[in-house]
Amino acid sequence: MTGAKENFNVGGVILNQPFKIRRLGHFGFNLSNMEDGVRFYVDLLGFRISDTMDYARRAKDPAQVAGLGDPNGYFTRYGNDHHAMVLFPKRVRDALGRHEQPGITVNQITWQVGSLKEVGDAIKWFNERGIKQQRSGRDMPGSNWHTYLYDPDGQSNELYYGIEQIGWNGHSKPRAMYDRGFDKPPELPQVSEFEEVQRARANGVDIFSGYRHVDTLPATYDVDGVLLARPFKIVRLGPVYLFSEDMEAAAGFYRDTLGFTLTEEVVWRGERCLFLRCNTENHSVALLPLKLRDALGLSPHSKCAAFGIQLANYRQLKDAVKFFRNNGVEVTESIPAELHPGIEFSATVRDPDGHTLQLYYAMEQIGWDGKPRPKQMRRTYSLNNWPEALEGDADAYLGEPFMGPWG
Repeated sequence: MTGAKENFNVGGVILNQPFKIRRLGHFGFNLSNMEDGVRFYVDLLGFRISDTMDYARRAKDPAQVAGLGDPNGYFTRYGNDHHAMVLFPKRVRDALGRHEQPGITVNQITWQVGSLKEVGDAIKWFNERGIKQQRSGRDMPGSNWHTYLYDPDGQSNELYYGIEQIGWNGHSKPRAMYDRGFDKPPELPQVSEFEEVQRARANGVDIFSGYRHVDTLPATYDVDGVLLARPFKIVRLGPVYLFSEDMEAAAGFYRDTLGFTLTEEVVWRGERCLFLRCNTENHSVALLPLKLRDALGLSPHSKCAAFGIQLANYRQLKDAVKFFRNNGVEVTESIPAELHPGIEFSATVRDPDGHTLQLYYAMEQIGWDGKPRPKQMRRTYSLNNWPEALEGDADAYLGEPFMGPWG
């Protein structure tokens, strides 16, 4: 790997990498408790299934996966992107030889770049630097052009462009259009998504024959004027909190390879923790020393410390806390305030496998000077002492907006 400093023209802007990550696009867990996990993410959190993938079809002998529970992988969404949360059956994958490294329960951390050219240039750049990529091409379902690579701790990161959008009728792309999948880096340019649909129609494909999710729970909650099955709406994913065995190597990967910016460092119980961003949010990924896992009381089975889920507003965050408690889910503050800088109101729940999910409604944004808010200007609130309403919260409704209707 060369250490020479390079510059790249990315859409007319000179950058240190031949791509620019804009946001966290999707994420996924491999679950041992698959049936309970799907109920948790779909029925309680409100993710909608956009497509399924039957791992049992990959078995040479049905006995390989017999008795291991639901063999399906689930691609789920909260907005128009084909998938935002991907749930795969760990026990079935293990039986098929798809083992992950110890502590790796995340199946993908997926970052969106701005163009197909950026994906292609990233693939070439990684190859030139000797950075091993798992695979590159275009996945189905989802239709996103991508490349995958591991971070130093074995977490699978994906760069992608152009994920399938699911519109007003709720149908995903039909399987008859999966012929446009690629298992190698594509030659550029490629035809547009619109042209793909036109060709499919010309070939007699029923473009409305894809998967369509129907919520089984009644829409009884008035959520800011819209009737929904839960008293809240997910509007954004992230940040991702990761434990690392080698903090310097991990920081170097996210900073120098993927192009993240260090926002701030926090020393907690004598250990240095790093918070990095890809856009204007305070942090998109947080790196914590693995030795802090026991001190935080988080699940020993995973190197994912927590995963953030942003809700539409403060009132919905409070209503979500009540909703989860009423449904028998413990709501706590597993992540101390010092370890989520820029997020003042935070609650945590755990999925049936023990993964910690952080619920919040707003995050501090970083402006032109690149500096976070001084620590002395940050407020700290205990979950049990949240005010009824907030007066002039400077972080409210800033950052990436949610596009499209809530239901």
